[in-house]
Amino acid sequence: MFGSPGLSSLFAHRKNGCRPQSLAASRGNPSLLQATCQSIRHTEERYRLIFETSVDSISINRVDDGTCIDCNQAFLDAVGFTRDEILGRTTVDLGIWSDPGDRRRLVDELQQNKTCRDLEACFRRKNGEVFWGRMSAAVMEIDGIPCILSVTRDISEAKSAGDRLASSIRALQLSEVRYRTVFESCFDGILIVNLHNRACIDVNPRFLEVMGYRRDEVIGKTTLDLGFWANPRDRDRMLEILRKQQSCNGFEALFRKKNGETTWTVLSASLIEIDGNPSLIVIARDISAAKAAEEEIRNLAFYDQLTRLANRRLLLDRLRQALASCGRTNLTGAVLFIDLDDFKTLNDTLGHKTGDLLLREVAKRISNCTREADVVARLGGDEFVIILEDLSATPEDAAAVAETVAEKLLLSVAEPCQLAGREYITTSSIGIALFCDRQNNLDDVMQQADLAMYQAKAAGGNTARFFAPALQAAVNARAAMEEDLRRAIGTNQFQLHYQPQVQHGHVSGAEALLRWTHPARGPISPCDFIPLAEKTGLIVPLGAWIVETAFAQAASWLKQQGMSHLTLAVNISARQFRQPDFVGQVLTALQRTGADPARITLELTESMLVDNVEDLKAKMLALKSHGLKLSIDDFGTGYSSLSYLSHLPLDQLKIDRSFVKNMLVDTGSGAIAKAIIALSHTMGLSVVAEGVETEEQRDLLTSSGCHTFQGYLFNPALDAREFERQIKQPVRTHRPATSTSAHPQADALAVSLPLPV
Repeated sequence: MFGSPGLSSLFAHRKNGCRPQSLAASRGNPSLLQATCQSIRHTEERYRLIFETSVDSISINRVDDGTCIDCNQAFLDAVGFTRDEILGRTTVDLGIWSDPGDRRRLVDELQQNKTCRDLEACFRRKNGEVFWGRMSAAVMEIDGIPCILSVTRDISEAKSAGDRLASSIRALQLSEVRYRTVFESCFDGILIVNLHNRACIDVNPRFLEVMGYRRDEVIGKTTLDLGFWANPRDRDRMLEILRKQQSCNGFEALFRKKNGETTWTVLSASLIEIDGNPSLIVIARDISAAKAAEEEIRNLAFYDQLTRLANRRLLLDRLRQALASCGRTNLTGAVLFIDLDDFKTLNDTLGHKTGDLLLREVAKRISNCTREADVVARLGGDEFVIILEDLSATPEDAAAVAETVAEKLLLSVAEPCQLAGREYITTSSIGIALFCDRQNNLDDVMQQADLAMYQAKAAGGNTARFFAPALQAAVNARAAMEEDLRRAIGTNQFQLHYQPQVQHGHVSGAEALLRWTHPARGPISPCDFIPLAEKTGLIVPLGAWIVETAFAQAASWLKQQGMSHLTLAVNISARQFRQPDFVGQVLTALQRTGADPARITLELTESMLVDNVEDLKAKMLALKSHGLKLSIDDFGTGYSSLSYLSHLPLDQLKIDRSFVKNMLVDTGSGAIAKAIIALSHTMGLSVVAEGVETEEQRDLLTSSGCHTFQGYLFNPALDAREFERQIKQPVRTHRPATSTSAHPQADALAVSLPLPV
């Protein structure tokens, strides 16, 4: 923008008035001279057009005296002078430099390097106004006269330069010297790509500076070769826009630098032609700082600054979405309202700084107890809220899941923690409210969870409560049963009953079935307590008791006349079977009781065949090697692979009672039963049909090749004394109109370990 005296020494070796070599070479050749003059004229016309239409201020000053010999309209607009007032005068004469020191810095830089980039200076307009500009300048020769070409951008209003620079580049490329000056001194990164081979053909210093590459590492490579695009889909989207519109502005993309770091850029791109080749000019501005500020603003708006959890605003927005979602999916969700017990005492005694440490620790523990998809928020103070979406199609099951999460939270929060070098223990109270359709009001759900939390507080804290009374009653009942179940193990509340298995009209064995007689509530159905035992893990000690008791009974029958031939089937739960020492427990029980392993059949559920088949097979082989027999219970109801089945050391298949019950009225059930019988014969396995209640069922099974049965047609499950009394009597069949057993539903299902849930 502003040349200066004092630089003439740079060109002292040049002579004024020297002609361009092209003109000298063409002398004596009129045709060549004419072509050369025409080319120069065209170049000058293009240069003049670019010069005058540039949006940046451009001025040309002589080196020797600083006189302005040319300037564009943008320069005149910037300083407020007319062309006549500018030409032939220096910037010092016009008082354009607000600070003479800025002019001195420009002169010093040009004397040392012949170029100057990114010089920020303060300038004064004709009317006295002051504005800031960023200047780049270079010493060059025009018609043999040393001159300074200055390009200045008004940065007072921080105007976007993307489109303006792109159009300037398209115009200035026709004048290589002037184009290169602008290209090299641009404040934004510029990349030019040949569209034929996608290779980079030019890149400016700013782009290399931002991305961390050398020029030779970029030229000739594609952006994909260099891995510029952190997300290659961004490149595809930008090219699609260019195909439709020929240009693309304000396109945000994440670029990857040479060192692997990523940086956000906003891109402006245009299709141009260079030397007859279609090309693409991409102008990239680094906006990482703006993005970081944007993210910080988002964090301030939606996240709690102490714990980094979602704040109330984000929580309510996500809860609103969850309510709408459950209206579409018909799945029930839950809100858990968590409040720390006696947090005020901690703040009052140890100070708010320690209280903040506790809140951060509790936030971390709550997050560790939830799924990634769950929303965890801090409302303020010591109040936290969790949104659990899509738990189950039924409120009861959703309540069970929410209760499990609440129990984990209570245990996790109550773990001791170190606060400023001191151990501290806190507890929490949790309120749970379910939501299951879009009709639920957001405020109502939050209020219900809050009220439930206060109920937990009233109960003494360190506990959870449901808002719904019916669900709370069910949860309480399940908790009471679990406690009773724990007490019942080892206190003689359990018994084994035995249901006879009949083969060719004679009792050949029995299946051991578990019964529980509660001291206050009386008989409890296995349908109620077996699933709970599975869920809580109590099935493991309970299963060990069953094995020990059943083996002892089998050993007792060996010593009784008319009973020694009997086999005994003992059901094994999946959780019990997966115990690492299961085989050892069984063998120890055999040794301790003196039972004959050849008379014991362990019944496994078909669902066991799905998981960890190799471990299953190894344990089965170990049991078989000691003489025990193995059976698959409820066969046909699971999803076992026949290829697995053929490789397992089995002795028996049991037809599930659901097929036996429906085989006379449902052709499908009858066909499955016959197929299981045929499969057993093919594999050399025995087959047992359970749940036989009518002679018609027995006769159809017999005609299909099955000759071993158990069910109400012969006898329900009996205690050991009654079983032994009846076993010595002739086998009879009967058709009870209704079950006389204390557990009709359990017997009808041949309830064992585990029940299908």
